[in-house]
Amino acid sequence: MPDVNAISVTGRVLALIPARSGSKGIPDKNKRYLVDKPLLAYAIESACRVGVFGRVLLTTDNQDIAHMGRRFGAEAPFLRPTELAADDTPMLAVLQHAIDAVEREGWIPEIVVLLQPTAPFRRDSDLIAALSLLQSTPEADSVVSVELVPSHYSPHYVMRVEHDGLVPFLKAGAGITRRQDAPQAYSRNGQFYIIRRTTIMDKNSIYGDHAIPFVTSHNAVNLDTMDDWEAAERLAIKIGLPPR
Repeated sequence: MPDVNAISVTGRVLALIPARSGSKGIPDKNKRYLVDKPLLAYAIESACRVGVFGRVLLTTDNQDIAHMGRRFGAEAPFLRPTELAADDTPMLAVLQHAIDAVEREGWIPEIVVLLQPTAPFRRDSDLIAALSLLQSTPEADSVVSVELVPSHYSPHYVMRVEHDGLVPFLKAGAGITRRQDAPQAYSRNGQFYIIRRTTIMDKNSIYGDHAIPFVTSHNAVNLDTMDDWEAAERLAIKIGLPPR
């Protein structure tokens, strides 16, 4: 269990869990059971377990998902309109809609923490540390979880095909012949986005002008395909959910 006293939460912090109906890669993934719980339950329980959020809010377009979210401890005071629940709906618009909804009630968050159900292996301790990082860095607009890309996948080392021939993916990689010489690269892993309200509402951005990386290093799976789901089931057996 993380030490919730390790940070001093100031202002209002909103945990926001997006879980729309429908999914092409993994049918009904938010309601689908991973081990012994629906997928969306892990994000909700993570937020509740950490215990630093003023509100834990589920945004969905589906009444069944809303009922399920309430059962595991989230608020679901509204249904998201269908135009904000398509495959190509930008996450920024979803965040802004949810913030508008709570602010109409008179509750104005200072920080919004986006917890996507598709990253069930997030660690509570990472979430607390990343929130602390944003709160202690006034000039930062957001903190985003990332992981190190294996060096053989670095954009400076990989190639692309052009006119049936191999060329460096980046021009700067032309002189790199050993993967260990490639600059380190990082990939967003979806475990959390911790964002100031002003970044979302005033700058119309999830990242803002100054996004701080929070590097996670434990085993995790981001669920987009059935292969991912099968990998998550194996990993859950190995390290548990929440991860040990």
